[in-house]
Amino acid sequence: MKALVYNGPGRKSLEERPVPQIQSPGDAVVRITKTTICGTDLHILKGDVPTCAPGRILGHEGVGVVHAVGAGVTSFHEGDRVLVSCISACGKCEYCRRGMYSHCTTGGWILGNEIDGTQAEFVRIPHADTSLYHISDGADEAALVMLSDILPTGFECGVLNGKVEPGSSVAIVGAGPIGLAALLTAQFYAPAQIIMVDMDQNRLEVAKRFGATHTVDAAATDPAVAVMAITGGRGVDTAIEAVGVPASFVTCENIIAAGGTIANVGVHGVKVDLHLETLWSRNITITTRLVDTVTTPMLLKTVQSGRIDPATLITHRFTLDRILDAYETFGHAAETHALKVLIET
Repeated sequence: MKALVYNGPGRKSLEERPVPQIQSPGDAVVRITKTTICGTDLHILKGDVPTCAPGRILGHEGVGVVHAVGAGVTSFHEGDRVLVSCISACGKCEYCRRGMYSHCTTGGWILGNEIDGTQAEFVRIPHADTSLYHISDGADEAALVMLSDILPTGFECGVLNGKVEPGSSVAIVGAGPIGLAALLTAQFYAPAQIIMVDMDQNRLEVAKRFGATHTVDAAATDPAVAVMAITGGRGVDTAIEAVGVPASFVTCENIIAAGGTIANVGVHGVKVDLHLETLWSRNITITTRLVDTVTTPMLLKTVQSGRIDPATLITHRFTLDRILDAYETFGHAAETHALKVLIET
């Protein structure tokens, strides 16, 4: 099969690899029909994720068809159409019993990280019964790929951890796919203000179409000054960090209101300054999280009902044999205006 392989920082290639086989009774092998590239894949290529070793097939998002199942799999059968969760969960360990699937002792975020991932024609899924989701005939597979990772990530790590409430004020720093996913799902709670901060004018225009009440061009103005002006000097109740660089986190520190919550979503590869000299008395909360995908069933229903359409995040489409072009497009989003790139096998 064809597969996109990480060969060390800055190096990747499309290679021929053997089709994966069942290794444990709980495994399934899925033939991938659609996958995508995540910002985390770019972090891996920068060398920010040391758990991902050279030789690994990348990717942790996708939809497909069950090709084979192990003897212990009871909920899925050959030919079933499925959504692949970015998080593999046994459902039985201490962390899974607490709903922290991301910290499953035999799973978590392992696809495209510690084991081979979904940017290939086939992928092996451990703990298939609790790591795959049935999708109905006629469902929009392109939209559902967004449910593998970015929609639950934006919702759980940003909106839920950020305690977004009706009538509250929210700033999302970073209008990339994750930030836009947080924007889409924050509207479940009817906040009064959703302020999107980014340096890319195209992404800010997209954010307006997706429901942002205000946008701030961080390339043209000091974002903290602009957000404070919008909120009458008060700051925001929720600041969602959706980039993963020091400057964006510091912006969140500078705009958070007394009693507010900073919800970090971004993957950070270097240290970030925590300004307790100004925050110690502000009654704020700072949260971190790796997506657990506990909200995926709810989000599936929301998408299938038409309440939100995550397919609007897709800007470019490629076939698997052009995945290197897809990475080039996604990695230069400022020039290509890429949000999510869809890859079909």
